[in-house]
Parts: sequence; structure tokens; C-alpha cells
Amino acid sequence: MKILILRFSSIGDIVLTSPVIRCLRQNIKGVEIHYCTKRRYQELIAHNPYIDKCHYLDDSLLQLVGQLRSERYDLVIDLHNSLRTRLIKGMLAKRSFTVNKINIQKWLYVRFKANVMPSVHIVDRYMDTVSTLGVTNDGRGLDFFIAAEDQVPMSQLPPTHQSGYVAYALGGQHATKRLPVDRMIDLCRKIGTPILLLGDQHDRQAGDLIRSALGDDLIYNACDLFSVNQSASLIGQAQVVYSHDTGLMHIAAALKKPIVSIWGSTTPQLGMYPYKTRHLVVENTALNCRPCSKIGHDKCPLGHFNCMNGLSFSVDPAFVQTSEMQDQYERM
Repeated sequence: MKILILRFSSIGDIVLTSPVIRCLRQNIKGVEIHYCTKRRYQELIAHNPYIDKCHYLDDSLLQLVGQLRSERYDLVIDLHNSLRTRLIKGMLAKRSFTVNKINIQKWLYVRFKANVMPSVHIVDRYMDTVSTLGVTNDGRGLDFFIAAEDQVPMSQLPPTHQSGYVAYALGGQHATKRLPVDRMIDLCRKIGTPILLLGDQHDRQAGDLIRSALGDDLIYNACDLFSVNQSASLIGQAQVVYSHDTGLMHIAAALKKPIVSIWGSTTPQLGMYPYKTRHLVVENTALNCRPCSKIGHDKCPLGHFNCMNGLSFSVDPAFVQTSEMQDQYERM
């Protein structure tokens, strides 16, 4: 059987599809697996040993479809369920399975705060998409594969961080998924041990402000200095990972790191909390305005941003590394 998997974005969502790839390989004898995503995300899948061939969307959808047609797939697995993937499936005219995005339940939850969301992680909904094929979840969590050339040695870090550090992923696609910079500074001060800041070019300025406030001995601003795979290498060597609801959080989960996940306008109930790794959720559950979006906003719709401004940082990094730290959702 020759299978095409479609998922075009983004970092976290692509990482969250990795169990489907692995379990297809394990459950279907002789399967050939191809994966299609946007070109800018190629490093996320290029080193996955369970993928036989990768296809990338550049500028032309029609050119991509021509390439895919020549492969003569038996089956298409759509883990994005977007207009683009529906067009591709229509033009390929092959048997297909498509993930249920439960958009009605999400809309009711966000719009009316109705408790209609199933207690199912997005990974398990992805796995349900292929259950008809007899594919079952092996329970091993997420995968992320880092090439040898992307491994960052500790010796490349400042001396202050070579004996160990906490990683803090500053990013978040929308502002309401990120702490304001003054609260980031409060959190880093509370952590109090060497911290390595990770993010892209959009996070560099915030990292510089944190470093200026707390000093080079405590803060190494690595935002925009490393690729995604190099950042993953640094996450893999961290003692603990603090993260907003962002792609690096899911990479940390794939690398089985203990995670403190920080939530603002979105909520873990949307089904994208850290998967199959020890984690704690930091969120303001006293507000009746959360979630105000399933993906976040550029600013708080009500102007107060209390979901982030009202957070209390009481997590001790030493506690995070103990056996007392359990999956938040096993305790609910």
C-alpha cells in the first residue's frame, strides 16, 4: 500500500502527526509512506526514518498535484482538513481518510464556553482517522528526529550555561498566547537558575529585554540564533522546559522533557496540551472569558489580558523534575 499524508502547517501540528506515521509503519506490512507539507517545514520531517519520501508545497499547488499524481497513491490521509487539502484530494481522486476537526464543538466552546469538548487529545483524533485500517496507537508518544549536524554541543553555550540550564520557549503565533515581557521577566526571576531563551526572529527583542533586566549570568538569549532542529537539540539537553502554547512545546514533549506549559487565551481543553510526557499546566482558571479564541489574538479582546497578567508563578524547577509531577489530565 502506498499512502500520502497531508499536513501543511505548522510546527506543532506537524510534530503531533508523528505517531500516525510510526504506527502506520508498524501496523501495515510493506507500506510506503509519503508526507506532504510546506517547504518551510521540511526540516521537521526530513530525518524521519518512517517516511519514505517527502513532498513540499512551494508556490504552485497545481505543480505539486502533478507530482503527487505521478506517484499513483492507494490512499490519502488528510490530517489538515483545509480547503487546500480538499482541493488536492479532489484532484487526486483517490480513496481518502480525513481528520475530524470538531469545529462545531470548538465554536460552541469558544463562543459560549459550553463544556462540549471531548476529553481527547488531538493525537488520538489523528489516530482515529486511520483506525479503519487496523492501525492502533502504540502509546509511545511523539517523535522528533534531529540530524547529527544539528546537534548543538554544550561547549557552544556560554560558560554560565554549560553545566545545565532551563529552556524557555518564548514564542507563540499570537500575542495572547505569550506572556507580556514584564511577566516573562517575573517568571525568569522566579526560576532563578541559568535560562536559555528559545524562539525565532520575532522573539529576539523580548529576549534582549529579559537579558537586560536579569543579566548574562542568568539569561542566554538564543532566539533567532539556531534553526528549529538545533533548538530541538538544546531543548533535549535542558533540565526543564517552560513554554507557551507553541510548537517548541510539542517538540519538548517528543523529546520526553518535563514541561511547564503556560496558557493564556487558549486552553488545554482544546486538546493540544503536552502529549505523553510529564507536565504541569499554568493557567488562570478563574476567568469566564477563556478561551476567547482557538488560536489566539493579536491583543486581548477585553483589554485586560488577565489570563496572562493574573498568572501566579509558583512552580519550583526542582519540583518539576520529581516523580510528583504527573500528567495534569490524569489528575482531572
